[in-house]
Amino acid sequence: MTVGHGDDINAVGGPARHIPVLLAEVLQALSPAERDVIVDGTFGAGGYTRAILAAGASVVAIDRDPDAIAAGRDLEAQSGGRLRLVQAPFSTLDQQVESADGVVLDIGVSSMQLDQAERGFSFRTDGPLDMRMAQAGLSAADVVNNFKPGDLARIFGFLGEERHAGRIARMIEARREKRPFERTLELADAIETHIGRAPKDKIHPATRVFQALRIFVNDELGELAKALFAAERALKPGGRLAVVTFHSLEDRIVKRFIADRSDAASGSRHMPEARARSATFSKSGGGVTPGDAETAANPRARSARLRAAIRTDAPVRAGDFSIFGLPKLPGPKLPGIERPGER
Repeated sequence: MTVGHGDDINAVGGPARHIPVLLAEVLQALSPAERDVIVDGTFGAGGYTRAILAAGASVVAIDRDPDAIAAGRDLEAQSGGRLRLVQAPFSTLDQQVESADGVVLDIGVSSMQLDQAERGFSFRTDGPLDMRMAQAGLSAADVVNNFKPGDLARIFGFLGEERHAGRIARMIEARREKRPFERTLELADAIETHIGRAPKDKIHPATRVFQALRIFVNDELGELAKALFAAERALKPGGRLAVVTFHSLEDRIVKRFIADRSDAASGSRHMPEARARSATFSKSGGGVTPGDAETAANPRARSARLRAAIRTDAPVRAGDFSIFGLPKLPGPKLPGIERPGER
């Protein structure tokens, strides 16, 4: 299962079973059938992949986490050749399959990752301040200990929607001069001590900062945007796209992409210089959210939203990141370490 981004303390640390979110709705959107090839761009614990295989389709399953790929090898071996696992960012999905009948993306951190203290995603238990899904590159500790306070404040404010972003960034700057932050509980406790926590507060004061760090370290919004363009390139006419998000920032990206790609007209008699364009997708319903029964059984699903679209036969358009309104979040270049977006 993948889970949300920090709407409550459970989204950051509570244990949970690996339950695929909105499974029935995703299968309805994908309509997998025999001889179909479906790309599961976020394999995780394999919940969607298992259901798609059970429907008779073949799956190319992608995950940048080597642990997820290793855990899925038995399923791959048992699939009779209908499952191929690929360790890669899902933004490269069009490089992993020539053409696809469907693409599903479940955008969120895996409960497997949250439940492993050594991965550093959670402050429920102490662990290294890491948060790297691919287990390589820039870590959360690198960001916290090296980025300028202004950059930290922008990261916490935009990606975490943290209203105390400036205060927390200045506290981090003062504390790290004495000793670098290395552990999850060390950072979480420092934030709680500095900001305080009222008895009525439903979430831990560090929740949104941890959310922001994880999104930044893994370039999650940029990867999602690139994956949507990749799906446009990979899907054959009539191919189906299904994306499950857990946060308003992610949902906004998916919503804007589908709206832009399903808009066939850009010219008018008032703007004759604008060139008409063909819609590359048709929207398939609106945003779908879990029902009461699912959220009662799986509280982490309550912030999930599914959006779906169907590929037309129109030519692929050039990828234009301006439609997403993604922010520029600068930071220092660390020796030997690649920043998000530097590819």
